[in-house]
Amino acid sequence: MSTLKRTDFRFFHRMRVRWAEVDMQKIVFNAHYLMYFDTAISDYWRALCLPYQDTMDALQGDLYVVKATVEFHASARVDDQIEVAMKCSRIGSSSMTFTGAIFRGDEHLITGEIVYVFADPTTQKSRPVPQALRDIMLGYEAGEAISTVKVGPWSTLGPDAQRIRTEVFVQEQRIPKELEWDAADAKAVHAVAYNRLGVPVATGRYLDKGDGTVKVGRMAVNRVLRGGNLGRDVLHALMQAAREHGASEVVLHAQRSAQGFYTRLGFECRGEPFVEAGIDHVEMVKAIHP
Repeated sequence: MSTLKRTDFRFFHRMRVRWAEVDMQKIVFNAHYLMYFDTAISDYWRALCLPYQDTMDALQGDLYVVKATVEFHASARVDDQIEVAMKCSRIGSSSMTFTGAIFRGDEHLITGEIVYVFADPTTQKSRPVPQALRDIMLGYEAGEAISTVKVGPWSTLGPDAQRIRTEVFVQEQRIPKELEWDAADAKAVHAVAYNRLGVPVATGRYLDKGDGTVKVGRMAVNRVLRGGNLGRDVLHALMQAAREHGASEVVLHAQRSAQGFYTRLGFECRGEPFVEAGIDHVEMVKAIHP
């Protein structure tokens, strides 16, 4: 395996080396590098907008490691800020090869290669890599979009929006069903994000308040895929639709745990925190212009 450059990769997982991962010389135990690569691959699936287990269940298979190699160029040390880069470098008939590299700044420390085989989870006998999965992975590496957002009425997007909101609000956050579903859905504008398998993975809506202001709400992202850009993409799609509708301001009630997300997107807090459906919220606003 040869020395690699940062420009060889599209995907990076950023992390800091912890004390528990180093030896007496304060350098990383060799075995931990495989753990770093494994963690990065988990985030790689999120970057593909694919909830791993649900995706494998839908494709009627699973991935099994058949080979893993590590080449050492230099050591990572405690408290180093490192980046673990991954790419799918080859897809064969039933196998796929991931090439990884660990960087400290621009310095290439470690090279890794992990080979998986796609197989029947019951018999563990190899099966051809599904064409849909092949297309998604090759498309991602080529820079293609891995999700799309549709905007429309409840009559069109309702079933998919309801699926996500049930998983997030009712099942995960235990919000009573009677508080989650309301008559406003029928007149709201909805947005739903889909991955390249056509599975709904994020949603939101806005209501026209009639004074140049729209209220965004019911923002929800598949639990496994949070931390990426799905929430941002849904919010941007709603704001663009509101802008085209002539709105000049967006207001929303943000759960306090999501306040930082909205702040990074230019929203500002207004008023004091309050409790809604048993969860701490704060009102946030942002001006938009035609």
